[in-house]
Amino acid sequence: MSEMILSAIEKSKSRTLKEKVMRCILALQHLVAMFGATVLVPFLTGLDPSVALFTAGCGTLIFHLCTKGKVPVFLGSSFAFIPVIIAVRDAYGDLSYAQGGMFVAGLIYIIVSLIIKKVGVGKIKAILPAQVVGPMIMVIGLNLIPTAIDMASNNWTLAIITLGVTLIIKFFGRGFTKQIAILCGVAVGYIVALIMGEVQTAEIASAAVLSVPSFTLPKFDIGAIMIIAPVVLAVFMEHIGDITTNGQVVGKNFIEDPGLNRTLLGDGLATIAASLFGGPANTTYGENTGVLAVTKNYDPSILRITAVFAIGLAFIAKFGAAIRTVPQAVMGGISLMLFTMIAIVGPKTIKSEKVKFSWNNIIVMVVILFLGLGASYVETKYNIILGIKITEQVAITGLSFAALVGVILNLVLTWISNFIGKNR
Repeated sequence: MSEMILSAIEKSKSRTLKEKVMRCILALQHLVAMFGATVLVPFLTGLDPSVALFTAGCGTLIFHLCTKGKVPVFLGSSFAFIPVIIAVRDAYGDLSYAQGGMFVAGLIYIIVSLIIKKVGVGKIKAILPAQVVGPMIMVIGLNLIPTAIDMASNNWTLAIITLGVTLIIKFFGRGFTKQIAILCGVAVGYIVALIMGEVQTAEIASAAVLSVPSFTLPKFDIGAIMIIAPVVLAVFMEHIGDITTNGQVVGKNFIEDPGLNRTLLGDGLATIAASLFGGPANTTYGENTGVLAVTKNYDPSILRITAVFAIGLAFIAKFGAAIRTVPQAVMGGISLMLFTMIAIVGPKTIKSEKVKFSWNNIIVMVVILFLGLGASYVETKYNIILGIKITEQVAITGLSFAALVGVILNLVLTWISNFIGKNR
């Protein structure tokens, strides 16, 4: 850890002022991408948004320390914990008990990371071949696209202008301008929204310049823990999918180096830290992975600068208010591109790994896509839950269930295929 810090200091000294400014602009772009989702979770659950920003920034720095600064991810508020946090809030009338449950959830992550370290990452890689990973990545991106469409539908004109400007700069821009296409698109969209009267400037004017977030300590109750802790089973496969997707975008295998045990450790410690201050559980963010895919700049230190910005932003109420006034349609236009970029990584993975379209591989890929994309439709249309119900509030569905079934099905079909091949 000390070597990483010393290395960062030496690199910082050698950079020119221009390079430092460029890096800060790139970090600000990541900040814009993660902001909406990070503050949405506390808005829905009753937690403090400023605390969420603070714990997201701290959690990201903790994660980077645990992963030797190698993985370019940002950790923000986890949507998977929303229903269980609300359930505890309604049952106890005190969100501090939800914090206690998230603390234990973080401990479970750490325990799993220690088990994986003992077992070895090689065995984890064996159960996550490209025919499993590729469809998982597609499911992550495609499941996020409807959310982007809902956001964009608030004002399609704003969404199209934002997306159009971003794409024009992305494909026709040069040098550094090309790398900040997202930030430019959001800036233009925001200016147009101001002209159209879509921005609530009164919130910015009334906000204080500086304020201290409402930090709270956790309380522990076995009932609250039993409601929240099982959600770890649902997000474990999601974590693997996110880290795998990030690695595919960057072109590195982060499951192997720095190792899944380290990424899980970082996620667990970040969630524990969040629970101690009163923030929601943390998770790796696909929005920022989308930014990586667009900019082609994979420097993890830029994400650490973003984390510092998020921590500072937690105490600057006026700037936070300005970011919150960015219309949903503007963020929806940007998100359409980011989430599509993630989905495209899936087929690229299948192609680059030269997956054979044998009968067993086709079955595995089709099942993952069907369970991952069709679960919500089947539940709505036929009132059938495609998943595993853990408690009244928690169920393994969607991506988590699809990944779990895909891993098991691939192992079974591979064994059958090998058995048939040997006995011909």
